[in-house]
Amino acid sequence: MSERITTYAEYYPAYLAEHQKLGTRIAHFIGTLLFLFVIFYVITSGKERFLWYLPIFGYGFGMLSHVLFEKNSPKTFRHPVWNLASDFRLFFELLTGKQKFKASKNPE
Repeated sequence: MSERITTYAEYYPAYLAEHQKLGTRIAHFIGTLLFLFVIFYVITSGKERFLWYLPIFGYGFGMLSHVLFEKNSPKTFRHPVWNLASDFRLFFELLTGKQKFKASKNPE
């Protein structure tokens, strides 16, 4: 992902290009799903002590998938807000079928 990216419209296709492998997409999907489950659980139960799971699920699954499957380094900290938005966007696009778990060579 180039440092010259200045808009989210430029960022998301580059994000997708770094999330091509099936294992990466599955890991990101599971991590985001677990993140949402924890949020829901904390809100409904009032047990804030479970909030420490959020970075493990939200970032751990994704970062591990880049090492194991993509063989690239995640760019989470270069554009953290866009990265978080892209994680959720990819999750919902996979959920609705707009994106496939098996990505094409030319995303979007």
